[in-house]
Amino acid sequence: MEEIQYLVEAEKEGFRLDVYLREKLPDLSRSYLQKLIEDGCITVEGKIRKSSYKIKSQEGILVELPELSELEITAKDIPIRILYEDEDLLVVDKEKGMVVHPAVGNYHDTLVNALLYHVKDLSGINGVLRPGIVHRIDKDTTGILVVAKNDQAHGYLSHQLKDHSMIRRYYALVHGNVKQEEGTVDAPLGRSKNDRLKMGIVHDGKRAVTHYKVIRRYKGYTLIEASLETGRTHQIRVHMASIHHPLVGDFTYGHKKDSVKGQLLHAAALGFQTPNKGFLMFHAPVHKEFRDFLAKLHRMD
Repeated sequence: MEEIQYLVEAEKEGFRLDVYLREKLPDLSRSYLQKLIEDGCITVEGKIRKSSYKIKSQEGILVELPELSELEITAKDIPIRILYEDEDLLVVDKEKGMVVHPAVGNYHDTLVNALLYHVKDLSGINGVLRPGIVHRIDKDTTGILVVAKNDQAHGYLSHQLKDHSMIRRYYALVHGNVKQEEGTVDAPLGRSKNDRLKMGIVHDGKRAVTHYKVIRRYKGYTLIEASLETGRTHQIRVHMASIHHPLVGDFTYGHKKDSVKGQLLHAAALGFQTPNKGFLMFHAPVHKEFRDFLAKLHRMD
């Protein structure tokens, strides 16, 4: 059982309990949260409340998330775009809105469920919940991921992540005009002290380094290419927000009134050594939503 605690912010007073938690736990559906509330897994100041309960400032909310049963991980016929496949690995171009692996509240519509349907064998190093998964990108981030079919390939690829030799480049659209043509954000990341589902720059966090360069400036926006030296959770999103250029559509770390829901962040390039085929480099263009937003900015310039 995983426990998550929240202290209601003053500006959230009057929110319905289920609406507040849907904002805090975006990967869980509102119906699933309502079931947790009904089952008594969510309490307010130690009391069981209804989903419609209007929360008050400074009230403490405790969420107890049941453990995910390994038996619930099943194959599902979900279309995925496979860029490359051989006997050791495959490379996919993930769509926006798809979670990489199962978690509480989302058991059946993840990339792992799709992979189990499309691929006969996957590496088991990461356990039953994350077969084949070498690295992750966020639910609303699009783009390239490599998946291991066997344990040897998994170890081979994971080692490149750890020694920072795997090439990972992203396109991101950020708010504001980034003044420098290129730069580096070197700031340690860890769990936010106020909200455990958010990351933040913390003194005792893990080393995190993001390099960026400007691709194009628009009126009020900048398209950048970001390269990861490390790969921490939400790294590009937090680092760019820390220099006052949050990603467009990032309601967690940026502006909550963007017309786009979900950060405009795309894993555009991935390069690595393979066990048997030498060095491979893959590229994927930004997806339609990102492309359409850029086209709109281009017309406005």
